[in-house]
Amino acid sequence: MREVLELLEADSRLTPQEIADRLGMGAEEVEAIIAEARASRILMGYSAVVNWEQTSTPHVYAFISVSASPEHGTGFDGIADYVSKFDEVHSVYLMSGAFDLQVVVEGEDFRDVARFVAEKLAPIPGVTGTATSFVLKTYKLEGLPAQESQPDDRLAVTP
Repeated sequence: MREVLELLEADSRLTPQEIADRLGMGAEEVEAIIAEARASRILMGYSAVVNWEQTSTPHVYAFISVSASPEHGTGFDGIADYVSKFDEVHSVYLMSGAFDLQVVVEGEDFRDVARFVAEKLAPIPGVTGTATSFVLKTYKLEGLPAQESQPDDRLAVTP
């Protein structure tokens, strides 16, 4: 299963037949692996990686570190589940360290994110604090370089 998932992660446009050819398997076997991965939520979806900085469309990402009080019986799961239902939320992670949750939010501009934090995130029962950091520039996105590499024009130094 791992090899099939790695190929799909690298290029989700591959057909089961193309994957089968690369791995020396039958297309039916690959289709069964994909179906099993979907059913068990290992394979959660297919998407394009878009570098919004290269478009004229307004788009901003923010990473919000959240301190929270764990709920009896569910820990942080209840708060994380509630937060993850907002349309603005891209990802939610339980973290080690100074903060409990890391929430990745997207909006059209900084004000959208600020409104989300003030009106939706901070008032949630159990949320005790937030710290917001905005993405200013993207260098690598989903394992892909976000910008063309610049040639290294420095002169070689020799002893």
